[in-house]
Amino acid sequence: MRAILTLISAVGLLAVGCDRAALEDDPSTLTVVASFYPLAEAARRAGDDAVEVVELTPPGVEPHDLELTPDDIEAIATADVVLYAGGGFQPAVEEAIGEADGVVIDVTADLATLPPAEGDGGDEEHAEEDHEDALEADPHVWLDPTRYAEMVRTVGETLDRRDRGSATTYADAAQPFIDDLEELDREFREGLAACTSRFLVVNHAAFGYLADAYDLEQEAISGVSPEAEPDPQRLAELRDLVVTEGVTTVFVESLVSTAVGETLAAEAGVDTAVLNPLEGLTQEQIDAGEDYLSVMRENLESLRDGLGCP
Repeated sequence: MRAILTLISAVGLLAVGCDRAALEDDPSTLTVVASFYPLAEAARRAGDDAVEVVELTPPGVEPHDLELTPDDIEAIATADVVLYAGGGFQPAVEEAIGEADGVVIDVTADLATLPPAEGDGGDEEHAEEDHEDALEADPHVWLDPTRYAEMVRTVGETLDRRDRGSATTYADAAQPFIDDLEELDREFREGLAACTSRFLVVNHAAFGYLADAYDLEQEAISGVSPEAEPDPQRLAELRDLVVTEGVTTVFVESLVSTAVGETLAAEAGVDTAVLNPLEGLTQEQIDAGEDYLSVMRENLESLRDGLGCP
């Protein structure tokens, strides 16, 4: 598996390198560095053909684990705009933004955020023991389409402030995507309104905003960090909850190991299904033309099946 991830990372970095070469050929182009997929998607939707977007996290790589190369740091330093999610989600990026000459925006700064799951930061002792896992807030705001729409709007307004001489109004260009997100929110509200179960049993606590938006109760095996070691007591508690509450599905993910979720499901005698936290797309998804909207609609169908929604 490590060899596969290394190969994927190399391919992704090669693609990013090509993007950067193109930027050097056209110094008049507004350059935007985005730390991972949802931010890059927002920039592409708002910027359309008027900006060049460099996505730091390669396809198929978990953004929590991002380590920056010298080229990444140079891209941050020379970009016109740098977009990132603060609060400790990607410590390497937060450390590197001090080198940036352009506009730097934490796109989550003005959003109504949720606290991190217990055990993933929020106390001084944990922050001192492991800074990379010390989170000030749950970073996965994009899994609520309405909060993500606010992020997209912020990106459009930021590009407008940075590129005052452009004939393009980026906030206006972002509006069709914002309209799509509002429609997506309506689909989720209607689709999850009358489910048999409201318990969302997941591999790691990435779905707090989705649960908050649609009256679900997230029950996670581990905290916000997907690489956290599962607590045997927590697994036992979840097994009892699954059996007692009649939960039929444990949701697992595509970019991290499914072993623990599958073990829990097997012990409880229930099924598993994929729920994508949309921290990034795989190369296969990109090649197939998948995007935020299509993957979120796949998530909706997975939720409706797993929660018993009519």
